[in-house]
Amino acid sequence: MNDAPVVTDTHRITSIAELEALYGKPAGAAVTKEIDHLNGPYRTFIEKAPFVAIASAGEGGLDCTPRGDPAGFVRIVDERTLLIPDRRGNNRIDTLRNIVETGRVGLLFLIPGVGETLRVNGRAHITTDPALCATFEMQRQIPKSLIVVEIDRVYFQCTKALVRSKLWDPASQVPRASVPSAGQMVAATTEGFDGAAYDIAYPERIKQTIY
Repeated sequence: MNDAPVVTDTHRITSIAELEALYGKPAGAAVTKEIDHLNGPYRTFIEKAPFVAIASAGEGGLDCTPRGDPAGFVRIVDERTLLIPDRRGNNRIDTLRNIVETGRVGLLFLIPGVGETLRVNGRAHITTDPALCATFEMQRQIPKSLIVVEIDRVYFQCTKALVRSKLWDPASQVPRASVPSAGQMVAATTEGFDGAAYDIAYPERIKQTIY
């Protein structure tokens, strides 16, 4: 039984003034690290990153999706513009729908073994330019579209979250069998679904549809 206190509205923060009074104002590097373009160090960080999470907002709500490829897959066009290939997926296109609706995105770049992360906030649109998409070909597969990100703000995040989580510590790795499999998760939401069969076929399906 969980003996933790029950959450109530008694201590709810309901205004920016209350929030700022609680935390105080940022100062020093917390403020000066934020700029509106890519400088040398920020550019290098993106070039070394094989993973980015894309947050987006649309009329139907919010979404955050992981994207990954060999390091440098997010292409730097100039100090204010990025290109991200939209690789083969499940056709939910949640992120792309949100981009069409509002164009608002936030990016979080991670590099294995590095504690800092890099955050980019900006506006995005989608292009299907054939010549441009062709330059992102992988394993003879060309993405159907690219996400074009126009940078409004960029800054790095310190290591605290990754230090606390021990994300890159090999000792923190969780045995895969201790976490529900893909088949088990689908079976839990779909009556009559054969999760075991799904899991057996899963590795080959990923191999065949990775790009």
